[in-house]
This record gives sequence, structure tokens and C-alpha cells, in this order.
Amino acid sequence: MTAGAELSLTKPQMRGLLAKRLRFHIVGAFVVSLGVAAFYKFAVAEPRKKTYADFYRNYDSVKDFEEMRKAGIFQSAK
Repeated sequence: MTAGAELSLTKPQMRGLLAKRLRFHIVGAFVVSLGVAAFYKFAVAEPRKKTYADFYRNYDSVKDFEEMRKAGIFQSAK
């Protein structure tokens, strides 16, 4: 190599590489985690909550207890 070729090369950036990479990946991880949380809330939690509310809206615990008692499930309630 000649002396002129060495002068034309630019020096690589060595400072702040880790900070730049971490900043990019932390923002990405935060966005992905918010997306997953929103997906879980609307795809799993809300339908489950609605299903429970629909079930307990018409649930009669006394009727259910009487059916189980007649079936002989309980030993103490004859």
C-alpha cells in the first residue's frame, strides 16, 4: 500500500456503538411488548371476561346445588 491510499481511508466509528444499538433495541422491545399486551387483552382477556359475565348473569347456584345433591355427589347433604 502506498501512503496516499492510507490517507484516503476513513476511520471507523468506535464510540457509542453499544449505546446506539441498545437504544434501538430497547425501543423495539418496548413497542413489541406493548403490541403483545394489547393483543392479549383484546384477543384473550376481554372475550374471557365477557364469557364469565354471560355465564354468571343466568347462573342459579341453588339449582346447581340441588342437581348435584340429587345426583348423589355430596355425602354430607342427603
